[in-house]
Amino acid sequence: MAPTSWQKLKTTLQISHDYSVVPAGIRWRSNTFFIVSTVAVGLFTDLFLYGLVVPILPYMLQDRVGLPQDQVQSHVDGLLAAYAGASVVFSPVAGILADKTSTRQGPFLVGLIALLLATVLLFMANNIPTLVVARLLQGCSAAFVWTIGLALCVETVGKDNLGKTIGSIFSFISVGNLVAPLLGGVLYQRAGYAGVFGIGFAVLAIDFIMRLLVIEKKVARRYIVTSRGDSHESDTSNTNDEEATNNEEEPLLGSKSEDDYYIISKDQPAIVCKVPILPCLKNPRLITALVVAFVQALLLGAFDATIPTIGQEYFNFDSLKAGTLFLPLGVFDFVLGPIFGWVVDRFGTKVAAVGGYTFLVPCLVLLRLPHAGGKDQIILFAALLGLCGVGLAAIGAPSIVEAGNIVQKYYDVNPDFFGEKGPFASLYAMSSVAFCAGLAIGPEIAGELKQVIGYGNMNIVLAVICGLTAALSFFYIGGKPKMLRAG
Repeated sequence: MAPTSWQKLKTTLQISHDYSVVPAGIRWRSNTFFIVSTVAVGLFTDLFLYGLVVPILPYMLQDRVGLPQDQVQSHVDGLLAAYAGASVVFSPVAGILADKTSTRQGPFLVGLIALLLATVLLFMANNIPTLVVARLLQGCSAAFVWTIGLALCVETVGKDNLGKTIGSIFSFISVGNLVAPLLGGVLYQRAGYAGVFGIGFAVLAIDFIMRLLVIEKKVARRYIVTSRGDSHESDTSNTNDEEATNNEEEPLLGSKSEDDYYIISKDQPAIVCKVPILPCLKNPRLITALVVAFVQALLLGAFDATIPTIGQEYFNFDSLKAGTLFLPLGVFDFVLGPIFGWVVDRFGTKVAAVGGYTFLVPCLVLLRLPHAGGKDQIILFAALLGLCGVGLAAIGAPSIVEAGNIVQKYYDVNPDFFGEKGPFASLYAMSSVAFCAGLAIGPEIAGELKQVIGYGNMNIVLAVICGLTAALSFFYIGGKPKMLRAG
């Protein structure tokens, strides 16, 4: 009964929409660059507003809420985890909703509304419960923005250019991580909360306008076909087919016997029929790709939770100076992101994943060297954070590209099982769950380890995790290594 009702609802919605009236500016609004830019701005806004409050959270908890100093770190960790935990819960909802709706724009706007409410609550908050609700709404927004934004991006650029595109987007949105903590510290010191959240609302306004204006390529084709008549439909279809051909991934394995591995039995439980991405989870490469995303986010969460407090404890920094410590971490991520994205497209996901996580091991180990002191210790700490930024830039794209490659293979072999739209929104929902789980656990692990065994030893633990992830990537990301395949 439910599928029939859903079909009736979809039919009603499609009939009620008039595609004969072409919107103004449809060409530039459905242009690849504008769509990707809209996704990038959406992701930027999410990270910008997330990072804007990171350096001032300790001061908000002390000045507004009145917490004693010894309770600040645990509450900072908890608020960071609340954001990520909500993202974990709502990412599957966003993926299912995106796969059920005819366009991505509606759910994309839902995420923005949640972010607006979260920002208002953060601006007004003077107690812990309000701060928690605000962070939960931020996490809900992130689930929709990341899941639907990445799915829209893949639909727009195709698989062949995904590494370069994701690398460029991550490079751009890293500006959010780079600028927001610094800007938050500056504005908090100079203009108070009004200054901090004023810039937040301005960024939200730009994001809102772009999300309203964007027109997906498949929607634009409906307008063009309807307005020009059926005679032009074949031209559009040919163009679309040509784009699909240009963007089609080469088979991951190639031979029919190997393709049999990706065949999904039609006799599946009811839950699989509702969430068809589930059978893909038997693939160790897909699981490893999700682990790579999880560890990447765990590192980001650890940095977010500990850098401001280390600035306070080691160097007696205020909110402004604590924000500047994120600069070296973000600069290298920003500059090198597109380059490593190109490396993924050109040489595959294994090189970037293994190389990036291996490089991070000594960088994290060396973070045990800085200690409380003056200018020399500040320079040492900043330089090591810069090296960590290089590693973070390398591990940005491999997970998304690898996961997309694997699921594309399943889709190619089982097109009827997944349906016309495929399982890609659900895939990026799972990626979002993995990433947000890392963001949730990272601050908790880092905060607890920092208090129990010290900051230097905490980074040793993170280095071990990176080493294990590098080994896992070597064996599974991008397929079995050639040296093992030959045997």
